[in-house]
Amino acid sequence: MAKKTVATLHIKDGRSYTKVIKMVKSPKTGAYAFDEQMIPSELVKEYMKK
Repeated sequence: MAKKTVATLHIKDGRSYTKVIKMVKSPKTGAYAFDEQMIPSELVKEYMKK
């Protein structure tokens, strides 16, 4: 239930970053919220496994 935006950003140090949007369920209320983060492109798969 997570999605990743298509756009990637290239920073001067040669790394490309991807904006990742993940649905997270609140343990307190049970409602869903979206967690958005900018992470290096090579770490996207690791982030989605969590």
